Amino acid sequence: MKKTVLKDTPIRKGIFIIPSLFTCGNMTFGILSIFSSIGGHFIQAAWLLIGALACDILDGRIARMTNTTSEFGMQLDSLSDLVSFGVAPGIMMYLLVLNSMGKIGIAIAILYMLCCALRLARFNVLAQSGELYKHFVGLPTPASAGVIISFVLSYELLGPAEKYALNFKTIPILMTLMPTFFRVMPIVMAVLSFLMVSNIPYMSFKGMKLSKVRTIEFLALMIVLIIVVVVYPQNTFFIIFSVYAVSGLLFYVPGIIIKKRNEEKNNEEENNEEEKNEM
Repeated sequence: MKKTVLKDTPIRKGIFIIPSLFTCGNMTFGILSIFSSIGGHFIQAAWLLIGALACDILDGRIARMTNTTSEFGMQLDSLSDLVSFGVAPGIMMYLLVLNSMGKIGIAIAILYMLCCALRLARFNVLAQSGELYKHFVGLPTPASAGVIISFVLSYELLGPAEKYALNFKTIPILMTLMPTFFRVMPIVMAVLSFLMVSNIPYMSFKGMKLSKVRTIEFLALMIVLIIVVVVYPQNTFFIIFSVYAVSGLLFYVPGIIIKKRNEEKNNEEENNEEEKNEM
């Protein structure tokens, strides 16, 4: 029995270390991205944050697969997310876009970072209280940062000259909208900030098991998506993150309207029943 315990203990310690290493990798990429943004290398900063996103996905997956989720890992993950998906994108967009707006630009950058911190703090409180949901409450910070990161990568494809704007790595229709999106980026950042602290539900993919694909259609869809990402990496990232950010509103707003109509209908029925009873 003692030999078994001695053999098992180092293995379990190693398993706990592995997801934490990916979480630390997430924060490391975020810090390096901040340094790159300060140096004016925004594309490098954006790609470093893509690395942070990859580490953020892997640490959670590994922790769940090995059943090594812990409160320590959750807190470390939140700190890493604040650096990589709050502070790093905020600094990057301030130096790239918002610095020309003076105090308003500073306020928007600070608002984004603070909302990211509030979103992560709320997530930790809900997790500790045991209030688990099948969906995210508010836009997840990695998805919010993903919109900003993918925008920077796509906008850079415009290049110093117009001849670089349209090539095999770009989607022409989307690239023509990039200058307009650049001009409204301050508004986009403000909207992303409020979406993070909102109560709008967003789809969670944590429970999805890619090893158990039940339909050939889904498998074909995944293959097509991978091909599109390989051919149009920057533009595809931008579309995916933007659609996900808007998806919450697309489902939430109609739900509120339907709920309000049902309440009004129920009130009318109750009033009619009361009038009949009085008669």
